Amino acid sequence: MPPAETGEGETGEPGGADRIPAGDGVHGADGTHAVGGTHVADGTHAASGTHVADGVHGADRAHGADRAHGAHGTHGSHGTHGADGTHGADGTHGVGEASLARLAALHGVATSYSPSPDRTVAASDAAVTAALAALGVDAATPDAVRRALAARETELRRRLLPPTVVCWGGQPPAALTDLPDGTRLRIETEQGETRASAEQLPPGVHALRITAPDGRSADAHLVVAPARLTAPPGRAYGLLVQLYSLLSQRSWGMGDLGDLAELAAWAGRALGAGFVQLNPLHVAVPGDPTDPSPYRPSSRRYPDPVHLRVEDVPEFAYVDDPGHVRTLLDRAARLRESVLRNGALIDRDAVWDLKREALERVHAVPLGPGRRAAYVDFLAEEGEALEDHATWCALAEVYGSDWHRWPAGLRDPRSAGTARARGELMDRVDFHSWLAWLTDEQLAAAQRAARDAGMAVGLVHDLAVGVHPVGADAWAQQEYFAAGMSVGAPPDAFNALGQDWGLPPWRPDRLAESGYTPYRRLLRALFRYAGALRIDHVMGLFRLWWVPQGRPPTEGTYVRYDAEAMLAILVLEASRAGALVIGEDLGTVEPGVRETLHARGVLGTSVLWFERDWEGDGLPLPPERWRADCLATATTHDLPPTAARLTGTHVELRDRLGLLTRPLEEERAEAAADTAQWLALLARLGLLKGASGGICSVSEEAEIQAVHAFLLRTPARLVGLWLPDAVGDRRPQNLPGTWDQYPNWRLPIADAQGRPMTLEELAAAPRLHALVDVLRGLPAGRGERGEQG
Repeated sequence: MPPAETGEGETGEPGGADRIPAGDGVHGADGTHAVGGTHVADGTHAASGTHVADGVHGADRAHGADRAHGAHGTHGSHGTHGADGTHGADGTHGVGEASLARLAALHGVATSYSPSPDRTVAASDAAVTAALAALGVDAATPDAVRRALAARETELRRRLLPPTVVCWGGQPPAALTDLPDGTRLRIETEQGETRASAEQLPPGVHALRITAPDGRSADAHLVVAPARLTAPPGRAYGLLVQLYSLLSQRSWGMGDLGDLAELAAWAGRALGAGFVQLNPLHVAVPGDPTDPSPYRPSSRRYPDPVHLRVEDVPEFAYVDDPGHVRTLLDRAARLRESVLRNGALIDRDAVWDLKREALERVHAVPLGPGRRAAYVDFLAEEGEALEDHATWCALAEVYGSDWHRWPAGLRDPRSAGTARARGELMDRVDFHSWLAWLTDEQLAAAQRAARDAGMAVGLVHDLAVGVHPVGADAWAQQEYFAAGMSVGAPPDAFNALGQDWGLPPWRPDRLAESGYTPYRRLLRALFRYAGALRIDHVMGLFRLWWVPQGRPPTEGTYVRYDAEAMLAILVLEASRAGALVIGEDLGTVEPGVRETLHARGVLGTSVLWFERDWEGDGLPLPPERWRADCLATATTHDLPPTAARLTGTHVELRDRLGLLTRPLEEERAEAAADTAQWLALLARLGLLKGASGGICSVSEEAEIQAVHAFLLRTPARLVGLWLPDAVGDRRPQNLPGTWDQYPNWRLPIADAQGRPMTLEELAAAPRLHALVDVLRGLPAGRGERGEQG
């Protein structure tokens, strides 16, 4: 097994620095992935099981002990299979334990997991009972378990359909073809048609009602999705950037949506790039200070107005106090210069304080008739979701960000007290609704700029795995979240304590009952201005580790989701938008997961330094052996920049911060050996040549160029350039195992000497253009989208 790089992210969240390289050449947020065991319409059956968790490197994959197939073949509502014989670590269960295990299996709750291939650990009864309680199932006593088990078995025995049924490619699924002969179907389609057959249905989420010959009837949501997503439009390369870090001479202290549009237009027209991938732009929970991590948002549905380019709001030109406007612009210039020239960190709170003051003045300017009509249309289209979000924002200004501490009557978004408060705060509710409209407009404009510049894909947005428990989504969608639970990762050989990310999980049962309404609406909102969507920790579509609040991660257990339904909704919404999906599938992925994603056209993610032949000699994987359906990169936002890895400065940084778990010399030697193996491969391929034909005299810049030339040798459909790599920046944007020891998520892009660079300086940098010349060895991806299939 390869050596592990352990260490949590600064907040422990997925998307952060807790990503760990794994044995098959990739790494993941918690290193734990599963396929949910659902039957799909084309007759395949997804694999089930757990594997080496959270950062264990190794080629071995272990099937998890949480798999349980019922003797009667009954299916739970989440596509899981019940079993009387679920076993713990010792392989035994008493009668009471067997009943609890069967009850858990019928609700998709695991009773064990495998932290390593040769070891199975039983989840505690307390963890299982707590997970069941969060799903509304009382298992606190043996009598309660017996009652709940009897009720669940009766429910499943009598049930004609699960609450959500998936139909791939217009072909009727087994859930319908297996119904008793003579069963009548009535399908009300999204398009307003009424059908009596499930043959050749249009894509969408339709209302299904069946009536059996014995008079029984059932209703379900019928999800009809294309068999797979459209393939990328040929090969393309693009830029990966954290938007906040990209300041221009017009920024107000951090990168904004005006900078994004400018970057996309320049990269498409001048560099031939096919896409720009961003960090999550979700709205943050306001705080003192605000958590800068983009992976613990208040809401995933709405972008953060801190990213607005204030001067690009049309009404800004009509603010009636030019003196105050000039003062605001002068303050913005000082804030910008403090970051670019005086060594200050990006301070999103200072930026937002300034922008909010300016936007308050802009909001006072009446909208013209056309703009007013567009705003009203936006309000109507967004409906209750936007009203809830804006109401939370308004209430947070009065009562603080944690809605659990609000007056009791305001903790329920549907209460009479909340309705009264909304009326009293209508000006603030309108202000926050207007901000959402402005961000939507500017994001759409940025995507138009990208496509107008010839980008085949355009903007690639990032969907965080969850939301902050005190934020707007958790307040507005309480019925969909598992009360008292947090998402995390189980303990393993390299992290004995496990991880708690502090993100409340969605309830799989409530999602299924609703036809996945909040999930569908979330995806639809993000695809509105995205050419592609990156799904952080895409394995979360299959299974998540639930940790009871107040308990350590060691006392959690896995809960399964209907991966077929989650994936069908994703494919449906992406296809409607004509967009790609990139799954962050880094980690030791168990058999079946990647195959399932690949079958539906979801691209994977491959990072160069982790692509080794772990099942063979452990050496770097030759380019021809890389997978094609992926985004291939040299690094990511939570890993060392390429210059740091090549020079070993990432080891020195972790040593200075006291993060190493072994002597410095050991860490240095291992890092140097790892780098030397890659450089040797690059040299053998003729990508790296020094003055005398060797590699000793090759410059760091030439080595970085060789790394990216290597990526072009792979069959990867998409190749990503981490923008800081283009100018030799050695500082990671997020560093494992740190909170206040390192300025995570607050650094501007800088050159090799650590001097911050503006967008304008980047555009003129010879080093950047030399690297782009290497990348332009592949087609720029300017063609039309490929055919469906």
